[in-house]
Amino acid sequence: MPKMKTNKSVSKRFKKTASGLFKRNKAKRRHLMVNKTSKQKRQSRQVALVHKTDSKRLQVLLPYA
Repeated sequence: MPKMKTNKSVSKRFKKTASGLFKRNKAKRRHLMVNKTSKQKRQSRQVALVHKTDSKRLQVLLPYA
């Protein structure tokens, strides 16, 4: 059986935690930051966790994570 390939675009966006969950960055932080409130900017700096229903899909794309 050949080795499974890792999806490289997914591996750059998601990291696996020690407990097996996947971390992700929050969206809407690239431009137009002047229009966003301080609270929005502060909360978007925090790391979010991927929902468990989506983590099953990520497990296929990141077999060795």
